[in-house]
Amino acid sequence: MKRFYQLIITVLLFTPFISAAQTITILQQDKPTSIRGLSVVDDKTAWISGSKGHIAITTDGGITWAWQQVAGYEKADFRDIEAFNAKEAIIMSSGSPALVLKTTDGGKTWQEKCRKTDSIYFFDAMDFADAKHGYILGDPIKNKFLLMETNDGGETWAEMQNTPDALPGEAAFAASGTCLRVNKDFGVVIASGGMAARFLQLCNCDKPQWQIKSLPLAQNANSKGSFSISDDLLVAVGGNYSKDKATDSVICKYDKKSNAYKVLPAGVTGFQSCVERIQGRIYLSTGTSGTSLSAAYGESWKKIDRTSFNVCRRAKHGKLVLLAGDKGKIAIFKM
Repeated sequence: MKRFYQLIITVLLFTPFISAAQTITILQQDKPTSIRGLSVVDDKTAWISGSKGHIAITTDGGITWAWQQVAGYEKADFRDIEAFNAKEAIIMSSGSPALVLKTTDGGKTWQEKCRKTDSIYFFDAMDFADAKHGYILGDPIKNKFLLMETNDGGETWAEMQNTPDALPGEAAFAASGTCLRVNKDFGVVIASGGMAARFLQLCNCDKPQWQIKSLPLAQNANSKGSFSISDDLLVAVGGNYSKDKATDSVICKYDKKSNAYKVLPAGVTGFQSCVERIQGRIYLSTGTSGTSLSAAYGESWKKIDRTSFNVCRRAKHGKLVLLAGDKGKIAIFKM
């Protein structure tokens, strides 16, 4: 009998479980901006950034939002944002000119910290290892991925020299700010797309060098590839944004035994532009085709919502999970 109860407990602990209680609730919408930048600081504070120079901040967990168009940057497309608290945040603009702006007073004023007027510069994503050390990923220039680095909290930025070679037609997608992941333990990771979908990692070790793996996602077209990788590097998602209902080759998972990524059977809702580890074995993935949830370390997925979103992020310090998308749409996810 004791062994029977031990078996039951083991099954309960390790069987993937998704209850019917998961909900995605719209908090804001109908704003003239497409949101792709989202940074959730804690259970109260989060920032978003979008097209036409729009920025918004909440300090009450998403109940209310303070919106603005950054003066002088009304045409900027702020594709990513990194927030450190309710006062300090950094925004990154794709397109030309490629820009980096910073605020230290909750968005009342913004200071330009980087400007690239040459049209060869296109910023895709930004991530920080800590409050001082961060990176910006850009599309390849002269067949080399662009990486900008800061060591002073975004005050100054310098181009890195030891960046990886890009394959013909390979680039990155400025879709959710999560094709770049930075961490003190694993270093810098890029998830690429286009004519090739790859995992490129610069290890944080004594002799840093780039490690490269193929990602078995849809590729060989400008609209295809890997669009996002989870912060633990276990799951990568993407597909074909021009055919966002197609469910083949949209998600893959790292296999420790083979030291490679393996494509998973169709399970998510279709094209996905962002994947986020929520807690433990639970992952959330979203895109224009809808949102899916995994309670099995990304092995199996359940579609939980059909609404179109671009990005989903969890709190750096807390449990708040938000999603955002076109027309100023912001939503909250609850288990």
